[in-house]
Amino acid sequence: MLLTVVVSAHRVQGYLRAALESVTGQPSAEDGRTDLELVVVCAPDGGLDLAIAREFAGRDPRVRVLVPDGPWDTGAARNAGAEAARGTYLLFLDGDDLLLPGAVAEISARLAGERPDVLRLGHDRVDWWGTAEPGDALPAARNQLFRRAFWDAHRLRFTEGPYDDVVPVHRAHLLASDAGSVASLDRACVRHRVRRTGTFDTTPGRAHFAVIDAYERLTAETGGDPRIPAARVAHLTAVLDDPGRIAPGDRAAFFRAAGLPGRYAAHRGRGAVRAVRARARGAARAGRKSLRAGVMRALYRTDLRRPLDPCLAVYGAYWNRGVACNPAAVYAKARELVPHIRGVWVVSSRHRDRMPPGVPYVIEGSRAYWRTMATATYLVNNSSFPGGFTKRPGQVYLQTHHGTPLKTMGLDQLPYPALTKGVSFERIVAHTDQWDFSLSANPHSTEVWDRVYPSSYEQLPYGYPRNDVLCNATAEQTGKIRAELGIAPGSTVLLYAPTHRDYREGFLPLLDLERLARDLGPGCVLLVRAHYFYGRSAGTAAGGRVVDVTGHPVVEELFLAADALITDYSSLMFDYACLDRPIITYVPDWEAYRAARGTYVDLLSGRPGDTPGAVATTEEELREVLVSGAWRSQDADALRAAFRRRFCPYDDGRAAERVVRKVFPVLSN
Repeated sequence: MLLTVVVSAHRVQGYLRAALESVTGQPSAEDGRTDLELVVVCAPDGGLDLAIAREFAGRDPRVRVLVPDGPWDTGAARNAGAEAARGTYLLFLDGDDLLLPGAVAEISARLAGERPDVLRLGHDRVDWWGTAEPGDALPAARNQLFRRAFWDAHRLRFTEGPYDDVVPVHRAHLLASDAGSVASLDRACVRHRVRRTGTFDTTPGRAHFAVIDAYERLTAETGGDPRIPAARVAHLTAVLDDPGRIAPGDRAAFFRAAGLPGRYAAHRGRGAVRAVRARARGAARAGRKSLRAGVMRALYRTDLRRPLDPCLAVYGAYWNRGVACNPAAVYAKARELVPHIRGVWVVSSRHRDRMPPGVPYVIEGSRAYWRTMATATYLVNNSSFPGGFTKRPGQVYLQTHHGTPLKTMGLDQLPYPALTKGVSFERIVAHTDQWDFSLSANPHSTEVWDRVYPSSYEQLPYGYPRNDVLCNATAEQTGKIRAELGIAPGSTVLLYAPTHRDYREGFLPLLDLERLARDLGPGCVLLVRAHYFYGRSAGTAAGGRVVDVTGHPVVEELFLAADALITDYSSLMFDYACLDRPIITYVPDWEAYRAARGTYVDLLSGRPGDTPGAVATTEEELREVLVSGAWRSQDADALRAAFRRRFCPYDDGRAAERVVRKVFPVLSN
């Protein structure tokens, strides 16, 4: 076996899946499988990291998972992986690194004629905006291949604590150079994904002074090798100049402790010149932010001087469309568990009529709105609050989201500029910086939110409160809802609820609804719900066996009324799965949609956990699925069961209670 890839995985849930796929997906010219093994080392309390790693090991025999005892230490994890390795060469990656496509084939070709002790790899780095740049020239574990026999013979080991790779990587280079056994591969093989938050490299503090100790240890272990000082100065200077590592107040102390050449004042002067240039590049962005800040100050400068009201919560849903979704379920449960907290909703003037009687609300942009936003202690939304709102210290913001992500979200949309024209990703990130809590419907959502909204909030793996009603509903409630919709007893009810297309204006059903209803016979009723982006009507004829329910205020009631769901890329499928009723995927434009927007789940794969049931890609296929009964076959039931296991693990009817008890101060009896 040529290569063992050791991946140390700790708190990288949003990045690990892609990292492991980048290794296991490496092609081979001979048999389609790479000559490698993958050893993933996780912490005992690894949570979702460990679950992802075991998922890969369960389906690919080349993947092994190690769980060392004791508290997490990256160096110890890498050492454990090296000890378990069986490949001729070792490559050490972190859970947020990628092995670039074709890398193993290039490595194999490079090693065909010689077997050096160290092979330096081309590498790059990409930030959270998707901007790639060449990796720095400093040796690191991720951009080297080490011959395992050489590594073991010299007893090379990663050290404990920060900067664990300084000693073994430099020692390996020095030893291999002395033996004339260092080679290079210029092609970029490894990509480091720079995360915005949540890493040691993005947490300034004196813990980074450990790099000084690492070089002192290296110097001692190599007997003061004369090649070390130059590398030491380069690395320590890079650490000093990195705002993610050394805080401004610690820089002079670091400079002195490191014994860097010259005077710190001169070094700071050079840095000031670089800073001026950086400010010039950001002047346009700063101007736009300043304008927004000026508008905000003009609207609620006075209200910001008021104290926060500890008994006031403000709610919003779907960009101010009224009482709905997860915020509505949280609001209802809060009224029960924390009645001393007064809830107020934000609604736009054009949706004022949606507000139920007796529910307090303010109109977006009004003085009452700005006063509420300035003084409420609790903020709950499934999208965002309008007007460039900035959270005050002491306010608590719960972001509930409004669906499990099937299509790309947040920063994952960067590769699709045609659909995100006019979207400010800077504003998206600034918004996520305001969150204290991010609600997760399932482990898949936790992975995605962690990556696409890179900020320092706490993930709440509680499930969606809006689905509690689906878990707790009785047959009597369902019957009442069907009666209110005018559905005759004994009817088979199909809910057709497609999502919107970013590349299409207006709602256009991709099937002949009237014809389908006729083909299904008089005992079937077809409910049609267009996406809320298209207004309150699907534009279909009302009454008969095709009923337009786009304007119905509570989608969960439609779920309860329906015997099956027909949808395409809508996140409604993940919620409807709570009911354990058939889901038919109708995707006549699957390839176009995936190319235009990107998706996380392959609905057409037929793999358990990906496909929720029967699938149709043409109108005729859909008609056959429904008429033949394939939509409720044993095969469809098995797929739905696997889909529910993956996407509905938290749905037990108590999500709203968990959220309220976490976010609000619940008074004891």
